Amino acid sequence: MNKPIGYWIKRLDAALEVQLDSTLARVKLSRRQWQTLSALSEATMKPDELHQVLSPFWGTDLRLRERELASLVGRGLITMIDDRLTLSDRGRETFHQAQRLVEEARLDLSMGIGIDEYAMAVSVLERMSLNAERLAR
Repeated sequence: MNKPIGYWIKRLDAALEVQLDSTLARVKLSRRQWQTLSALSEATMKPDELHQVLSPFWGTDLRLRERELASLVGRGLITMIDDRLTLSDRGRETFHQAQRLVEEARLDLSMGIGIDEYAMAVSVLERMSLNAERLAR
């Protein structure tokens, strides 16, 4: 098929979203919840710090952020200690389960693609993105 790169990027993005949602559903997490657990697995954060870290992925919908955080707190996956959000033991366990599933899925997704091919694809997409952003100014 002789389709332009935009076609393949959109198709890949849509397929990756479906695949990630399906993978995370196995541990009853949404993508935003996974991102939250992932961020908190690296460091405890104040709520506004977490918002800054996640805003590129979440956008500006504060109600959505509050709903997702409330769900994680309600399930006992994150807790607040001295005004900082942190993973509970259960949250850390859930994060590690999800991380294993995501890594397995990444291996399946890159089947038949060499390390050099993957690096080249990422490099090309990065340069094209930067070029497109520069031209849009």
